[in-house]
Amino acid sequence: MCVENCQTFWRHLIEIMTATELARSAQVDEQAPAGLNAALRCLWLSKAGQWDAAHDACQLIAEPVGAWLHAHLHREEGDHGNAAYWYARARKPAPPRSLSIADEWAQLVSALG
Repeated sequence: MCVENCQTFWRHLIEIMTATELARSAQVDEQAPAGLNAALRCLWLSKAGQWDAAHDACQLIAEPVGAWLHAHLHREEGDHGNAAYWYARARKPAPPRSLSIADEWAQLVSALG
């Protein structure tokens, strides 16, 4: 009984996790919250400063979502040429350089959560 109810509770909690909550988790928790989808786990890793792990994770996610995450990660590292390639693969316009990495990250969390 508790197992089923607890799983439902945690699944619901993950579904309503905001970008702010996910970012906070990445700053204070050693591991990503259980139950995150692959895209949110990738974004958690990125925010936690684990760029290489996030980069590896995004390559396991089917396009166009994986390509969109891949683009963001290369934009985060400042490789705008490589990022542009991945935005094109994701069929997404490259964001203006005036959009902060943090703001784009929050938009991705909202879109992919």
